[in-house]
Amino acid sequence: MNQEILAATARALAATGKGILAADESGGTIKKRFDAIGAESTEQTRQAYRNMLFVTEGMEQHISGVIMFDETVRQSTADGTPFPAYLAARGVQPGIKVDRGAKPLAGHPGESVTEGLDGLRERLAEYATLGLTFAKWRAVITIGDGIPSAACIGSNAEALARYAALCQEAGIVPVVEPEVLLDGSHTMERCREVTGQTLAAVFAALAAHRVYLPGIILKPNMVVAGADCPDQPGSAEVARQTLELLSAQVPAEVPGIAFLSGGQTELQATANLQAMNAIADIGKPWRLTFSYGRALQQSALQSWSGNSEQLPAGQAAFLHRARMNGAATSGSYSEALETGS
Repeated sequence: MNQEILAATARALAATGKGILAADESGGTIKKRFDAIGAESTEQTRQAYRNMLFVTEGMEQHISGVIMFDETVRQSTADGTPFPAYLAARGVQPGIKVDRGAKPLAGHPGESVTEGLDGLRERLAEYATLGLTFAKWRAVITIGDGIPSAACIGSNAEALARYAALCQEAGIVPVVEPEVLLDGSHTMERCREVTGQTLAAVFAALAAHRVYLPGIILKPNMVVAGADCPDQPGSAEVARQTLELLSAQVPAEVPGIAFLSGGQTELQATANLQAMNAIADIGKPWRLTFSYGRALQQSALQSWSGNSEQLPAGQAAFLHRARMNGAATSGSYSEALETGS
């Protein structure tokens, strides 16, 4: 493990003005996205869609890294350049989703644990030879009646820590993603409580496994109310509650916190990130940035709609969202910037 290289990669991923594009949708997920726009999900259309995003002119000014699915890592641009090499040549860190998905946690109805540790060391060694510099593992925590349990939080924290240690052993920066789901009618206060418990368990596990904190990126949820909660706080309250919690739970050695959008709309995700970076009375020893999937791609996907003639429209929509979120990382996003007025 070369700590200097890990730290440099993590700092590059959290660079001010830039964030991470999560383009790591599984086959099932991308099919749902394509179904919604009336496009068939084939290897060819998936390659065409990811290619549209990756070759967008100017995207490297706002995107520091791209998380890909295994299939995408092995695909190429139109001129035959492998996607990882193409991204790296543009100064964009190429990354990979390495977990095998959340599966039911035995003995705990309604809860899950993420699998994929078996064979991970060997897979990471291959990914390193393919030029990938960072990876992602997502843990899923559900809030409900009597859940999450300590067993669920602990099992997922342990898996995240083991994954992170294996990544660093391979010279790959781990993106550590403990996601408390937006699904449910829970209050913001309940989200803050569960997110705090989860982060405490995760960092305890990371310490136990001797994970080098300057060489990771944390990818957490924001502190928000459940999607079905009647009391939905605004961006200012989301920002303050989230920052207060992170200040108490996340060590200063962590270089960057790249938030997931977790089902928020494109505008909500950008506005919430902007509000956090605009707060001046709470210390932020880490860079606050984004690692968005749908919140970066939804408009682009709809504009493209699987039609090659609409490729410029799809790229324009993607570049706009990347630029807006890039501005939010420095607290310079505004409604006027959004609308171009």
